[in-house]
Amino acid sequence: MVDATTRFFEDLQRRGYEPLLAKASGTMRIDLQEGAQTRHWLLAIDHGRLQVTQEDREADTVVGTSPALFDDIVSGREHGLAALFRGDVTVSGDARLVVQVERIFPGPPDSRGPRRRFAGEAN
Repeated sequence: MVDATTRFFEDLQRRGYEPLLAKASGTMRIDLQEGAQTRHWLLAIDHGRLQVTQEDREADTVVGTSPALFDDIVSGREHGLAALFRGDVTVSGDARLVVQVERIFPGPPDSRGPRRRFAGEAN
C-alpha cells in the first residue's frame, strides 16, 4: 500500500508544472525521520516546473518532521504552518520557500477554496 506522502510526491512529479508555484524557484528537501530511519524527498522548483526525487542532498530549504505528521499534512488533516508554529516541524534555510510551497498542500477534507486536491485523494 502506498502512503499519502508517496502519492502526493508522485502526483507532483506527474504534473510537472504547478501554476501556484509560478513565482517560486528553489530546492526543498523533506526529511521524514522515524527512529534511526530518515526518508528524504527533494522537490526542485523552477518557476512552477517541478522535479521530485528521493535524494539526500543540499537544498535551499530543509523541512523535518515525522512521516505520520507529513502524511496528515499532505492529506489535509493537518495544517503545515500550524505544525511549524507548534514546533512539530523544523525548517532550516530559506523559510520563504516553505510559505510558497504550503499553497499546494490540500486543505481540510471538508473545505472549499483554491487549494487543490492531489490525484490520489478521494473527494
